[in-house]
Amino acid sequence: MNMSVNLAGVTLQNPVMTASGTFGSGEEFSEFVDLNKLGAVVTKGVANVPWEGNPTPRVAEVYGGMLNAIGLQNPGIDLFIKRDIPFLKKYDTKIIVNVCGKSAADYCEVAERLADEPVDMLEINISCPNVKEGGIAFGQNAGSVEAITKEIKKHAAQPVIMKLSPNVTDITEMARAAEAGGADALSLINTLTGMKIDIHKRKFALANKTGGLSGPAVHPVAVRMVYQTAQAVGLPIIGMGGILTAEDAIEMMLAGAAAVSVGTANFHNPAVAEEIIDGIRDYMQNQGVSDVKELIGAVK
Repeated sequence: MNMSVNLAGVTLQNPVMTASGTFGSGEEFSEFVDLNKLGAVVTKGVANVPWEGNPTPRVAEVYGGMLNAIGLQNPGIDLFIKRDIPFLKKYDTKIIVNVCGKSAADYCEVAERLADEPVDMLEINISCPNVKEGGIAFGQNAGSVEAITKEIKKHAAQPVIMKLSPNVTDITEMARAAEAGGADALSLINTLTGMKIDIHKRKFALANKTGGLSGPAVHPVAVRMVYQTAQAVGLPIIGMGGILTAEDAIEMMLAGAAAVSVGTANFHNPAVAEEIIDGIRDYMQNQGVSDVKELIGAVK
């Protein structure tokens, strides 16, 4: 039974990885999950300089998931190269570094710094606010998506995954723009913008007022967007958004995803990614599927 998948020339032993921002850089989860079993570990967002993130409170529980407004707090590329890459290299898994920035120059600087490092792919978080455009996310304008992709591709040594924001009118327009800019793969969806109000305090539950909604509540939206994107572009897709079980992961693959990322579920079950890998294997056995690639986009 073959569970390996190919993403832009990078072979993963299975299609399951962790979603950025939900797994740190693997170290804090390594006592609960065998990192050797994962297709890849996707790190928390890394910027060219340390980011403090947003004021607290930054997380709120909601029906079917959570809201977060962490603000991409991270220690910066210097510490990441010194501490996190050596840790991950101890394991037999692929390393995908999530990159964030406030300007095209920020992203390119991180891509350049990682060019000689032993990491396998870069995932570019274009849901970051573009300071030069008054704070609108890079991923909310097709022209910006194409331009930032093109720019990063000039500086990146590894294949580039563009992580698409769902907070747009037409996801396929953004996917086509990333493809036109030279992206090697796409990942989607990032979080949906949401809000929660505490009626007793008559205050916003998050200091930032709005936050990113993740968890099972967003899964049907994510499946729809992955399906639409798979019809619109020829790039491999990493599907994410509310994957809690092997069934959710398989659904995402049938919609057109070549691999999947598990995020919010890690918070209440640190071993969930391993369980999903086992569940996909069981499903393949029961269904007489010899190669996991047979599932990719099987529903038309």
